[in-house]
Amino acid sequence: MTIKVELKRKALHMMGLLVPLSYLLFGTDLTLALIGFTFFSFVALEPFRIIESFRDKIKRRLRLYVKPDVMESVERIERFADEIAREHEHHRVAAHIYFAAATFINLYFFPPAIAMGAVTVATLGDAMAAIVGKSVGRHRFSNGKSLEGSLAYFISGVAILWPLLGLPLAVVGSLAGMVAEFYNFPPDDNFSNQLTVSLALYMVSTII
Repeated sequence: MTIKVELKRKALHMMGLLVPLSYLLFGTDLTLALIGFTFFSFVALEPFRIIESFRDKIKRRLRLYVKPDVMESVERIERFADEIAREHEHHRVAAHIYFAAATFINLYFFPPAIAMGAVTVATLGDAMAAIVGKSVGRHRFSNGKSLEGSLAYFISGVAILWPLLGLPLAVVGSLAGMVAEFYNFPPDDNFSNQLTVSLALYMVSTII
């Protein structure tokens, strides 16, 4: 994936920052409801994205009822989604579903500061790791990740978590997220990244 496509993907990924904004504006209950609705909407639409024959059939039906310019917009969105999808996502569950599921779990089970910190770190840290790694990464590991990308994740994570939870927890959470991002813990790093950060923060916060 080129840096240009990666930037498009991460720009969409940054919509995850709407979660902490929603929490600040509307509180936990409404934010959970919005995330739950978003998750089930994603799941309902996923067959249209994965099954090409199904998608084509729906588009043929749509052409009978909607204007050509509407269909053109639909196809533009389709091309954009195909462009930014990673290779494995063309035939498997996409990242946004895993991200929404992890976000719901975070908000439901963890204290607000930890949940919001984990969501923000997973969103910004992942974006910084990908952008820095793609653009200036020189020291590569066997899995394709770069030292520069991992450091970008860690530094951005500390900057986010420090005001929320203090420096010791910021270091712990950022290290945990950096490891999860580096190894792509299953089932998907968009799921494991958030939960690794929140679990590490919660466990260490109960000790110190």
